[in-house]
Amino acid sequence: MDKREIRKAVLGRLKELPEADHREKGLRAAGRLIKGMEFERARTIGITISRHPEIDTRPVILAAWAAGKRVAVPRCSPADRGMQFRELGSFYDLETVYMDLLEPVENRTEPVEKNEIDLIIVPGVAFSEAGYRIGFGGGYYDRYLAGYRGRTVSLALEVQLAGELPAESHDVPVGTLFTEERLIDCREGAADENGL
Repeated sequence: MDKREIRKAVLGRLKELPEADHREKGLRAAGRLIKGMEFERARTIGITISRHPEIDTRPVILAAWAAGKRVAVPRCSPADRGMQFRELGSFYDLETVYMDLLEPVENRTEPVEKNEIDLIIVPGVAFSEAGYRIGFGGGYYDRYLAGYRGRTVSLALEVQLAGELPAESHDVPVGTLFTEERLIDCREGAADENGL
């Protein structure tokens, strides 16, 4: 299957999940991330404001604020498919943009440079245990992650794991996957069911 077919198949599996199951599994995956070493050590976290059928990122953002961490949320530029992270201090500093995405309001938020972000939680539709992902097709994150030196992780439900994925030279794998059942260290191919 090509990327488009894999994306469609995984989105279909996500949409088949009952809403309560999706929410409960998503909270378990987010909880693993929040308890993880990467999250604990990070001072500034880059994260999107999710929308269904993605795992809800709001609990991660709330946990980051509660721990005194800076939260940086991307603002995308569809014209050049570029992305700039901006510091978010409140959900009130978001606005709805194209495709019903929530992004930081420019005149109420400050830019955060790439080298200031310790951890980026990379969104995606389908994932391999090697850390490769298929996103929603815009390529924003692959472009942004080129040259990024911090840690990368992703939140995923087990139904989003799709075996081996076709990878291109510009694809950047994430270091760790957090699912409702386990932590997958993509750098070493090791999976730890307890998330330790």
